[in-house]
Amino acid sequence: MAHDFAGEEAAAKPVPLTFEPLDLRRVDWDELDAYADRNVFQTREWLAFIEKTQDAKPVIAALCQEGERVGFFTGLLIRRYGVRILGSPFRGWTTSYLGFNLADGVSRRAAVEALMPFAFRSLGCLHVELRDRALSLDDVHGLGIDYALGADFTGKTVFEVDLRPPEEELFARMASACRRCIRKAEKVGVTIEEADDLEFADDYYAQLRDVFAKQSLVPTYDKARVTELIRHLQPTGHLLLLRARDADGRCIATGIFPAMNRWMYFWGGASWRSDQILRPNEALMWHAMRYWKSRGVEICDLGGATEYKRKWSPVEASAPSFRISRFRAISAARTLMKKGFKVRQAALGRLTSSDPGLRGS
Repeated sequence: MAHDFAGEEAAAKPVPLTFEPLDLRRVDWDELDAYADRNVFQTREWLAFIEKTQDAKPVIAALCQEGERVGFFTGLLIRRYGVRILGSPFRGWTTSYLGFNLADGVSRRAAVEALMPFAFRSLGCLHVELRDRALSLDDVHGLGIDYALGADFTGKTVFEVDLRPPEEELFARMASACRRCIRKAEKVGVTIEEADDLEFADDYYAQLRDVFAKQSLVPTYDKARVTELIRHLQPTGHLLLLRARDADGRCIATGIFPAMNRWMYFWGGASWRSDQILRPNEALMWHAMRYWKSRGVEICDLGGATEYKRKWSPVEASAPSFRISRFRAISAARTLMKKGFKVRQAALGRLTSSDPGLRGS
């Protein structure tokens, strides 16, 4: 009897995945938030925050296989210089990750494959950026993409602290200098206060300006963004705002720590340079770690792997990002804009440093 090799091959071939855009008015947010790989940046409130501050339009799409939903994609549409862009997220949104939420056994590589025609054909975009915490090199290599057209994949190193061990063990793992800083802050009367007021943005941003001024720079975002973050996220219980006060009650440092499910994030921290000798920054971070650990969070994402964060004894992890343009010129323009932004920030920083009257503007 003849063997049906063709039939076996057809049966073994995986069924392709497709994305279907959802009406935002009918999205079942509880269904999305139930995914185990869901993070705070994918929530309805965080998307509203980006929509408000970036003039962006949220996109939620269901990933389907043979008519069954097996996951979701979260992103936002923007238009810059006439170019339609799908960001998931886009650089400059102060949003660490978006990307996919997938059912068990669904490949992120297959999801990326399905995203390309959805973004370029269905949505009519000319540029796509993707940063999914679970994405890997293998998920994007060998997809038949012409990288000469402007595709790029980079694996940024981030620092993470495992919060699952007991507090005593976490404390013992820190660098000895970090432990001394936490003890010193307590000894000199530094106290940590959990905040929920919009005026927090005033304290944080004034200190942030001082931090950037040390390097003759200015912050990369305005105070209004901090205010909108608080306005949108504070009611959800997914945002921790902390003030550090000295023995006289003055606010000398601030920190912003969103979290959801297994993950907490160091969104931003600032302090007055003149008060850093009191070590409020270490006290803030330690309070935040313990706060979210007590609420079931397992991992603290400290963000980019800068040297000063090693005192928390983190492990290095790869947080890949992927971008692709339909035309090489768009990718080149994006690179030039990134360089131009850095030049502009440096110029504004020098101007501010030379004219103290501009610091409060």
